[in-house]
Amino acid sequence: MSRNLTIVTSNANKAQEVAAFFGGTLTVRHVALDIPELRSDDVREIAREKVRYAYDHLKEPLIVDDTAFSIDALNGFPGPYAAYVLISIGNTGILKLMDGVTDRNARFTTAIAFADETGIEVFTGTIDGRIITAPRGAGGFGYDSIFEVDGQTLAEIPLEKKSAISHRACALAAFRDWFIQHQV
Repeated sequence: MSRNLTIVTSNANKAQEVAAFFGGTLTVRHVALDIPELRSDDVREIAREKVRYAYDHLKEPLIVDDTAFSIDALNGFPGPYAAYVLISIGNTGILKLMDGVTDRNARFTTAIAFADETGIEVFTGTIDGRIITAPRGAGGFGYDSIFEVDGQTLAEIPLEKKSAISHRACALAAFRDWFIQHQV
């Protein structure tokens, strides 16, 4: 049985990661839709509202995601405001904020929200790592070049491997398991 999935995001890199994660088991279609974003400290709530908006406009089963990037020494900053902070101060600004800080622990948490005619489901995934002192790696996007997991930044990890271990992959795995059980 052929299965199709639509991901709604303005970030083509996210869509590429989702397609790589499913590796042909699902056909992934990318739709760029400008979605107003709820301001909340909870990525699950943000994802839930984004998927509600997208489903109301497209009227087809789809997923959206939202990601928080939380740095322990900065009391969880930038958290769910990661995209805005990346645009505003970038990795250089984050590294300046971390200058001289010994606790470099951080984590990404992604919420994947799915909507269809029966309702909304939300799935999360987290990956723990640390902020390094200078960017490394040519792959990935966003904070990937300053976030290290097991000695490699996410920007140094090939997409195929990243698509199996990342915060997005953990959330997508939970979604996939649910989707397979409920969509047959």
